[in-house]
Amino acid sequence: MQPLSEEQIRSSFVNATEQQLAQLSLPGLHETIWEEREYLGWRSPHSAHLGYIVQWLGGEPVGIVVRSSTATLRAGIAAMCTLCHSTQPATQVRLFTAPRAGEKGLAGDSLGTYICESLSCSHSIRIVPPHLASAERIQERGEQMLERLGAFTRRVMA
Repeated sequence: MQPLSEEQIRSSFVNATEQQLAQLSLPGLHETIWEEREYLGWRSPHSAHLGYIVQWLGGEPVGIVVRSSTATLRAGIAAMCTLCHSTQPATQVRLFTAPRAGEKGLAGDSLGTYICESLSCSHSIRIVPPHLASAERIQERGEQMLERLGAFTRRVMA
């Protein structure tokens, strides 16, 4: 992933309210290993249900605010993240909703999808058995994940 500055991140959100932007806490950008990320995703330290995803889309940083459901999937079963397609315990995958951008979002329209609870899909695609850990395979999984995230983000923006 191409590195992002604090200014780029703060100005990238297409569906955030002024209050959410004012309360936005950024992750430690100086600690971020950009080469091992396809997008930047993090949960709010102030509001456990809020999360943020920023990606490069069409050469520009685009961010979306997501909200996690308070309900969890049933323990003891497996679930798949719709972004990284990693299968994991259902308690580690959560339904996230994103308000639509603009007037639609202000009217309460939102979209939802199941995502890794920690929003760290970039790490999940790198945790694979040794025979699947080639740089080409990880790059392919990253590209596919970005396609799915881009499609979700474009629907939020529509």
